[in-house]
Amino acid sequence: MQHPIEQASDLGGVIRAARKAQKWRQNDAAERAGVSESFMVKAERGADTVQWGKVFGLLQRLGVRVLVELPDAGGELLERETAQARRRADARAARTARAAKVDARPASRVAAADGTPRAGQEPTHD
Repeated sequence: MQHPIEQASDLGGVIRAARKAQKWRQNDAAERAGVSESFMVKAERGADTVQWGKVFGLLQRLGVRVLVELPDAGGELLERETAQARRRADARAARTARAAKVDARPASRVAAADGTPRAGQEPTHD
């Protein structure tokens, strides 16, 4: 079923209907979606202040697919913007992975800040 979304309260109704179709209570849906019950209540009310990432995660967990209808001229622009956004996200993820790899050195390879010798290292006597 398609349902037009023109404002936050419209999306709240979709969230509520999808939850009820699953026969889930608000607290059950919140737990399954990894959000607080308070967030679930706000999302169902269509609050303007909810976080987008959480809303889309909640919709996905409820089995709601979001489609956007664009004017014809917007399609090509959207494809370019989406490709650029994915490249940026991939680059950020790669930087984060490299940084985590550097920070994940074994403790035996990292000298203690207080001058305590590393494992297997002889203490220095100054």
